[in-house]
Order: sequence, then structure tokens, then C-alpha cells
Amino acid sequence: MIQEKSDDYFMKEALKEAQKAFDQDEIPIGAVIVSEGEIIARAHNLTERLNDVTAHAEMQAFTSAAEFLGGKYLHQCTLYVTVEPCVMCSGASYWTQIDRIVVGTKDKKRGASQLPVKLTHPKTKLKTGILEQECADLMQKFFKQKRS
Repeated sequence: MIQEKSDDYFMKEALKEAQKAFDQDEIPIGAVIVSEGEIIARAHNLTERLNDVTAHAEMQAFTSAAEFLGGKYLHQCTLYVTVEPCVMCSGASYWTQIDRIVVGTKDKKRGASQLPVKLTHPKTKLKTGILEQECADLMQKFFKQKRS
């Protein structure tokens, strides 16, 4: 019998990606996309390195997963992301028709949940608060260093 990996397990993998971003002086957000219990895409923010405001972790992961699957729709896939997606990334998730989004910590300033409209696909299931403190701590550490 195959043991299914937990949401905590995959969020820890997304946190590894966020740490890579932190180490590269990028805003530390990481993402992984899982299909059939396996990671098919890993990504972290690359906006500074690529000089591209759209190079968010989620966008990079969507592109990688679509390439892996050979199609633009991410049915039966789950996005694990350390910080709540912004408006752009939530809108992109709508178009991918991803099955599930699992969020570490909310973004009370720029997260899509701050809007009066829902941007995720109607069939997408959303779960928040997975390893919330660890995800929030990395963001706080990053911005504390930036301010000092």
C-alpha cells in the first residue's frame, strides 16, 4: 500500500523553494504543484533575477507544470504556496482550472482574498493555514532584514 504524503509534507517542499528565494534576495515565496501524489513543478520568486514583475513563484510553477503535463489545464493538481497568491496569480490559477490550492499564510496587504470578488475557479478547493507560522516567519525575517 502506498502511503499518501500530507499537505504538511508538500508545504515543507514549498518552504524549501521559498528559502531558495530568500537566499537569492528575492521575496521568499515558494510553490510546488503536485499531481497524483508527486511533485511535478517547483518554483520560487524570480522577479529580481529576471527583472520581471510577473515572475512570481506561482506563475513559474504553472508554466512548469503545464509543460510537464503537455497541456494548459492543471486538473487533478494541487498548488502548494507559502503565501496567499496575489491578484495576478489567483487570476492565472483560474485559467489553469487547478483542482486545489493550499496556502501557508495569508497576505493581508496584497492577497487576492482582500478583494470583494473571488478570482479562483469555482471548482477549485482552497485550504489555508498549513505551516502558517513557518511561512509567515520567513517573510517577516526577509522584510526585517530589508529594513535594517
